Formats: sequence, structure tokens, C-alpha cells
Amino acid sequence: MSQPIPAGTLSGRTALVTGSSRGIGADTARYLAEAGANVVINYRNKAPRAQKLATELGELGVETLVVGADLTDEGSVAAMMAAIGETFGTLDILVLNASGGMESGMGEDYALVLNRDAQLGVLSAALPWMHDGSRVVFVTSHQAHFIRTTPTMPEYEAVALSKRAGEDALRARIPELAERGIEFVVVSGDMIEGTITATLLERANPGALASRRESAGKLYNVSEFAAEIALAVVEPIAADNTRLVGDVGSFGGE
Repeated sequence: MSQPIPAGTLSGRTALVTGSSRGIGADTARYLAEAGANVVINYRNKAPRAQKLATELGELGVETLVVGADLTDEGSVAAMMAAIGETFGTLDILVLNASGGMESGMGEDYALVLNRDAQLGVLSAALPWMHDGSRVVFVTSHQAHFIRTTPTMPEYEAVALSKRAGEDALRARIPELAERGIEFVVVSGDMIEGTITATLLERANPGALASRRESAGKLYNVSEFAAEIALAVVEPIAADNTRLVGDVGSFGGE
């Protein structure tokens, strides 16, 4: 993996990446650690993977903290933030990466609870540890970001709507964040090769991935998209607080 941020850029800073035991979250955490950040690795039920990643990142000379937390549980989130405060005393970077809704066996409203309510809950719990100069990054998809103007696959519609609801709810807090000197940016990407969501969509709608790849010309893979998220931590934020990754030609305006 190429390193998107120069080594040392984030030295002395602390980053929490939700859902970072694997996939996009793990690669994002790795890029931030390579840039010098201390990293909080959050997982729901993949403790061995999270610990393995922490060991790898520790070899880069940064501090790591592995915290299991169900983001839909207020007490679990509070305990995670308390551990962050006790270990590092501050939180400079919050990457809201964890999402879901296509899992089987979950409640009917699970997508909304995780993709909207939990995102707000994590932000609220993190604020006491954040400060002037901190940054919040919310990770989403074009299929969710543009859901109001561009229909998506029926299998993904409920998730897309819930993630857009989460984005809207977080954007509503931009004035409050700005008063504290905390920056906010949304990173939106097309379908990402190798993700669980892409796999589930392909299973439900065979050929969906190939069709989107043909339409877009290229789909980012996990490490490429994670690099864009990492860059969103350090690069100037656009006036609309949005960083669009990959093709947007087939999507309408917001």
C-alpha cells in the first residue's frame, strides 16, 4: 500500500476509526498510523483481528488502543470514550466508518439505528475529548449520498436511505462543531471492490458489481478508498464539506 500522508504529519495526534478491525476501517487506521497518529481500533466482534492490527501498527512506533464497542449501545460507546480519555486525554480525529444494515437476523430498524442514531451518539460521546482543530470524517457511499436524486438497487435502498439520514443529521451539527473549532467532512465513494456490502449486493443481484464497474470505468478497491479517507483527515475541506471519490457522472445532484 502506498502511503498517502507523509510520515510524521500526524505525530502526537490521536485518531479513532470506528469499525476498524478489518476492511476499509483497518486500512484507514494503518494509513493514519503510518503518518504518525496514535490509533484507537474499534471493533464489534472481531477482537483477534483488531488485536493483530494493533500489534502491526505498534511496530510503527505509535500507541494503539483496542476497544470493543457496540455503537448502537450508549453505555458501550461511553465506556469506549472513557478508555480513550484515560489513555490519551484527547481525541483529534474521529472517523465514522462503521456502518451496516444488510446483515441477516437484525431488527427491521437496525439500519437506521446504526447508520443514523449511532453515528450521532458516537459524535456526542466523543465531543468532550475533542477540541479546536479536531476533525470528524463521515464515510458514506454515492448510492446513499445521492439517493434523493438517483435511485439505487432495491436491495440497498433501505441502507442508502438510512446512511443519508445519518449524513443529514451529522451535517445539522456543523454549526455546533464550528463553534468548537471542529471541522467536519463527508467522504463519499462509489461501490468499493472487496467490501462486504459489495459482496452482499452481488449475491442479491448477480452482475451488479460488473455493471457498476462498466458504467464507472473504474471502482476503487479497499486500500485505495481508505487512502482517500486518510487524506480527508489532513487536506483542506471543500465549501460543501464533501469529498467525492470516484465517478459521479451517473449520479444526479444532491
